[in-house]
Amino acid sequence: MDDIVKQAMAKWPNVPHCYSWLGLDARGNWYMRDDRTQAIGSFASGLAGAKGSMLKHEKLIDFIERNYGADAQGCWYFQNGPQRVYVELEATPFVWRVDAQGTIISSAKQTASLVQLLMDERGWPYLHTTLGFGLVHTQDVASLAQALELQHWPIEEVSAAQLPARFGYQMSPAALEIKK
Repeated sequence: MDDIVKQAMAKWPNVPHCYSWLGLDARGNWYMRDDRTQAIGSFASGLAGAKGSMLKHEKLIDFIERNYGADAQGCWYFQNGPQRVYVELEATPFVWRVDAQGTIISSAKQTASLVQLLMDERGWPYLHTTLGFGLVHTQDVASLAQALELQHWPIEEVSAAQLPARFGYQMSPAALEIKK
């Protein structure tokens, strides 16, 4: 976490949390979701316009990814100064990049080690790593196949519906907050 974020948290400790305004899609893209966008539907609904506006500012994306974490309930958030901005997930908390040698890299450019490779009923590959759990980026599926030939990683078949409970993450912190 950035020092400036830690300082803001200490200075303003009681800032309310923010829900539904930020989303991470299955390709690792970040989206801002204003009130109008939220009224269309949930981030993962698949409805036209429900994702919001894709962020393209590299320094903002880097800031989000450096200050990205999870709470005790498995809700992922971006610590924006003193405010915790909870993230709506389309698929998983991470979207991994994989090269043909099997190097696994997070969107924040951190290298991870494989713990387990899984594949769901749709053929989507997931990696449980030393940094966390996530989907393999669609552009890297061919690289993953090459890495499989070199690394001989075993693949476990899983149901996509079971992944959030098994790996301890919430797809929609906002939906969880409403239930309270």
